[in-house]
Amino acid sequence: MSYLEYNRETIPTGFAKVLYLNWALVVLLIAVAGVGFLMLFSVAGGSLSPWAEPQMKRFALGLTLMFLIAMVPIYFWRNLALLAYIAALLMLVFVELFGSVGMGAQRWIDLGFMQLQPSELAKITLVMLLAAYYDWLDVGKTSHPFYVLIPVLLILIPTILVLRQPDLGTALLLLVGGAMVMFCAGVHWLYFAVVALIGGGGVFSVFALRGTAWQFLKDYQYRRIDTFLDPESDPLGAGYHITQSKIALGSGGWTGRGLMEGTQSRLNFLPEKHTDFIFTTLAEEFGFVGGVSLLMLYIGIVAFCVVSALKNKDRFSSLLTLGIAGAFFLYFAVNMSMVMGLAPVVGVPLPLVSYGGSAMLVLMAAFGLVQSAHVHRPRGRA
Repeated sequence: MSYLEYNRETIPTGFAKVLYLNWALVVLLIAVAGVGFLMLFSVAGGSLSPWAEPQMKRFALGLTLMFLIAMVPIYFWRNLALLAYIAALLMLVFVELFGSVGMGAQRWIDLGFMQLQPSELAKITLVMLLAAYYDWLDVGKTSHPFYVLIPVLLILIPTILVLRQPDLGTALLLLVGGAMVMFCAGVHWLYFAVVALIGGGGVFSVFALRGTAWQFLKDYQYRRIDTFLDPESDPLGAGYHITQSKIALGSGGWTGRGLMEGTQSRLNFLPEKHTDFIFTTLAEEFGFVGGVSLLMLYIGIVAFCVVSALKNKDRFSSLLTLGIAGAFFLYFAVNMSMVMGLAPVVGVPLPLVSYGGSAMLVLMAAFGLVQSAHVHRPRGRA
């Protein structure tokens, strides 16, 4: 049932919107961000600079952005979905032509005061457009081949642009995140089975064509796969990151060495300790208990989003919330799997904990959309 089919009297207005915010979700987001501040303070040797203080300012800005977005009716964001998606694509094209290069990849737009990564925007705008598409589409047509092809194309366009940067990790998140929205919308499972078979063939082709002129991946991406399969084969080269990460994880034990007592990060054995591998610093200093505690906070955020989506009678709001919850889950699941050696190193940050600008702001904007859907959901007459 469409949002506009409900009487507007069932939707909170004015200051009452603040009361209808999902405050439990706000508290969980602040708690996770607080863990990030603490770890950035620790890896800097007990200093707020150069990472913790800027991260605090970005989170404050992101929290403000979340509240502002939450106050805007959800139908406004639905009507903006196509424009937002097109804007994200244009920024991806701009990155392809004029983007800033860092660590061998061309992924950023230099805004002067920060480096904007359009692929982060693409993740959220894709979810928005897919949710709007299935809100518009008749439920009976969800699994019709023609109407399945349209969202597939919407997913593939930004995925291909991101792959060209190259950014395999984000491209995979776009694919899986888009597929999750399609599944939640009710697309028949046989389509996903066919894609899984094709994906298996694609994986075989990736390895079969290695070393030829038609190889799919860059050489460094193949090295990441080699490192994942056998990190001990090159412990001082390609396997250095994951080897040091496992040492840090194991040395933390049950309760950890204590704040700022992690030898791997303090002695700079652990690379990217403030970004992609910050979870290993947490595990070394606070042990298994600290790692599981952070995981529980993440699961709590996803759970509150799922419950909110299931209670929402508006199809767009429900799919949007589920899509953002799924994207958030992929973020921390892939990062944690990566640093534990359960997945290849693909450069995915730990949400709200890893140091970063555009990822933090885009994620908080996404939770603003979740809050808007929660605040403006039809609740029926009192």
